[in-house]
Amino acid sequence: MALCILEEAAPPKFVLTPEIQAGLDGIGANSLRGDLSFIASDALEGRDTPSRGLDLAAEYIAAQFRRAGLEPGGDDGYFQTARMAVLDPNFDGFELTLGSGEHRLSATPKDVVLNLSGPLDLRDAPVFKLDLSDSGLLERLTPSQLNGEVVLIEFKRSVMRNYRTAAGVLRASRPAATLVIDQTGATGGSPEAGRLIDPERPGARTAEITLLSDAAAKFFASLKAGATGSTATIHVAAPKEKVVTPRNVIGILRGSDPALEDTCVLLTAHYDHLGERPEESGEGIYNGANDDGSGTVSVLEVARALSRLKQRPRRSIVFMTFFGEEKGLLGSRYYVRHPVWPLEKTIAELNLEQVGRTDSTEGPQISNATMTGFDFSNVAEYLRSAGELTGIRIYKNSRESDLYFNASDNYSFAEAGVPAHTLTVAFNYPDYHAMGDKWQKIDFDNMAKVDRAVALTVYLLASSDQPPRWNESDPKAAAYFKVWKQRHP
Repeated sequence: MALCILEEAAPPKFVLTPEIQAGLDGIGANSLRGDLSFIASDALEGRDTPSRGLDLAAEYIAAQFRRAGLEPGGDDGYFQTARMAVLDPNFDGFELTLGSGEHRLSATPKDVVLNLSGPLDLRDAPVFKLDLSDSGLLERLTPSQLNGEVVLIEFKRSVMRNYRTAAGVLRASRPAATLVIDQTGATGGSPEAGRLIDPERPGARTAEITLLSDAAAKFFASLKAGATGSTATIHVAAPKEKVVTPRNVIGILRGSDPALEDTCVLLTAHYDHLGERPEESGEGIYNGANDDGSGTVSVLEVARALSRLKQRPRRSIVFMTFFGEEKGLLGSRYYVRHPVWPLEKTIAELNLEQVGRTDSTEGPQISNATMTGFDFSNVAEYLRSAGELTGIRIYKNSRESDLYFNASDNYSFAEAGVPAHTLTVAFNYPDYHAMGDKWQKIDFDNMAKVDRAVALTVYLLASSDQPPRWNESDPKAAAYFKVWKQRHP
């Protein structure tokens, strides 16, 4: 065998054979640099979903899967084709006014991003300020408070934790509309851009408008939290709808054990980003080198490394890159509804996000990696074992691990009961969702080292006798364990 298991107790301990070590050593900085300098180049125009640049990236990924000798896993070779809709904004007769008299905000088409599925016609609707920095307001917040209100929110990275709490209440309520103030552009999109939706998904057609101006932020600051006594008048025409067909890219490394090859481990990343905003300063291209070009090229490099092994792991490995993560996990949610590998036979998913930058806002992250939902399952035990053998310290980020669990494509699989987590090097770093996230800022030597730990983790999962399990004693994992139990009676 290519891998020796010394003991079965958790966490398991492993010994690397020369063949496995040689395979890991084949993961190199220059190969990653070559891939990412193309994936995150200006030629791909920021890989918006949908876009010409995204299609070029998909073709490149498929070519690398083909080069590695992976089996095609899609409905069209390596491509899994989805049917989505783009709703192009219609500014005919547009009006958006908040407040009255001197205390008034009037928006123009260049100040807003329309996320609407139909016409919106409101006159003097009540405005509710959902202040995410007001912990007391959030603790008392109920869906009924937001029903029929124009809900005003300011989006900032500093209140991301509270934003997700508020989003859950919003989903359970029936607001007349939601207005999101975003001065930094962190939510993505531009006034001219269409809104991508998944028509199959319940709740996809919602009424949300993003306000981009400084004046909107100042108006928000002037209001009291909760019911403001202010009103909103909004007139937006119905958007124009067109069908688009973005693609997930899927390659399969077949397992070597006849008894286990029908089960699989997923290694994934999203290959889309925010596209272009030519109206902004600079060249206007959001290259997305770290988010998530780094994860994408890491999937390619691990696929090449593991496919070169003479002794393949016992279970199959499915390598996949998703479209539309930045638009609401659309690609991974589509896959979960249309899996090419049965979900009950999918034992784990390891998703890669932001694995290239080491200049974290929490300090340099050299030879470190962490994982979302760290204690939710025992996948971390495999990751720690691999880290010990490859020189990567695997640790729990106590502040961010649980918070970001539902922020990337792993969440789509967790909701379906599959033990799924996202591995990252830096949760927060300079240039997040900004034009400065370029491939020249990637620490390729460190990324290669992290990818060796990733490759070994995937190999260990795919070679294990027993699949990983949710931690049923952790209340935060209870809902995912319940779905897993239903799939494995």
